[in-house]
Amino acid sequence: MEDVWVSVAARVGAVWLALVLGLIVLPSALGVSLGISEAYMWVLVKTLEWATIRIEKGAKKPQPQMPKTPSANGIIERIETSMEEEIARLNEVNYEFSDIFYFCRKGFEAIVDDAVTQRFSSEELLSWNLLTRTNVNFRYISLRLTIVWVIGVVVRYCFLLPLRITLAAIGISSMIVGTTLVGQLPNSSVKNYLSELVHLTCSRILVRALSGTIHYHNKENRPKKGGICVANHTSPIDAIILTNDGCYAMVGQVHGGLMGVIQRATVKACPHVWFERSEIKDRHLVTKRLREHVADKSKLPILIFPEGTCINNTSVMMFKKGSFEIGGTIYPVAIKYDPQFGDAFWNSSKYNIVSYLLRIMTSWAIVCNVWYLPPMVREEDEDAVHFANRVRSAIARQGGLTELPWDGGLKRAKVKDTFREEQQKNYSRMLVRNGSIGSLSAGTESD
Repeated sequence: MEDVWVSVAARVGAVWLALVLGLIVLPSALGVSLGISEAYMWVLVKTLEWATIRIEKGAKKPQPQMPKTPSANGIIERIETSMEEEIARLNEVNYEFSDIFYFCRKGFEAIVDDAVTQRFSSEELLSWNLLTRTNVNFRYISLRLTIVWVIGVVVRYCFLLPLRITLAAIGISSMIVGTTLVGQLPNSSVKNYLSELVHLTCSRILVRALSGTIHYHNKENRPKKGGICVANHTSPIDAIILTNDGCYAMVGQVHGGLMGVIQRATVKACPHVWFERSEIKDRHLVTKRLREHVADKSKLPILIFPEGTCINNTSVMMFKKGSFEIGGTIYPVAIKYDPQFGDAFWNSSKYNIVSYLLRIMTSWAIVCNVWYLPPMVREEDEDAVHFANRVRSAIARQGGLTELPWDGGLKRAKVKDTFREEQQKNYSRMLVRNGSIGSLSAGTESD
């Protein structure tokens, strides 16, 4: 009896693998589509539209039994007035004790709902997308909606998850084996061609493992060899999203485990730039190696995420200037995910990489838009900080993202004293410029 079950399991496994290879892996490797992904997305969109209508109808009915959970959007109502306007008003009237209320209010707003730390948590959706983690209360609105939600759980965990794990295993193993074999060849144009082919093919398979639907815009601006590609950073899969449409030389720290195996294999076939933990802190060494790479116009463009951490798909935070001190041409890229189908943001302070990948692989799909922006170069008399800000602004405008001047390192670190001192200096300069200090001093002397 046991042999029968083993035989049945082996046959089912063989059929499953044959279907995956024939219907998904092979078309992915050839860069063609059989229309399966398009049909799946059409059904998914129609289902979510129906669910939205049911939720809107259910929301109009009283739901006393449904516990309410506060939304992260609109916790407080802000009065958008600038500090300059408030200080200018101090010069128009005599000083009153209530004048400090503006700064008290701003302080309370920053504590309750600041514009920085909320970028390190998942963005809220306007409507439920039938994923448990979005809002568990929505599934109790109607019986039909609950049934659809249960069917969705079964589909995502019993069919999509095994399928995606299979595809991910095929893609990763193909990447390791393929780059290891190509790495044995002598340096030549043939080796470069085969290396790019392996990277591109395996990236396409990995995108299918995420049920990825990616729309690339302005392909005429794709990064060219010898350049530097910079993009906003939402998730570790950003690199896979971009390499699905072109090959890049990665920059990063040497890791252990499975990631280390992949790094050691890929660097044999492609000039990736990996640093040891002791080297990554040496800015001069990092800059030197990157400049050497950029100077060789036959090498693939470098892919860098200047924010240095993942932001929640709503904003672009400060770009670190090191990437813009190297020289060469910068190719900005804006990446914007559609959170309706799945949350691509990695909150590394809350989830480890295994938990994050499980969340990604049990989502409906990964849908995003990628915009290639016109290349940019550093202007004369322009320092690296201003150049980085100019590139960041271009990415934010194209991706419809909020531009924030804060360092993404605030996810794990406290605000630097220099930031507080800078705000204090700005405040004192505005007081002096508006004459508030002079008027207050004169009033004190007359008393």
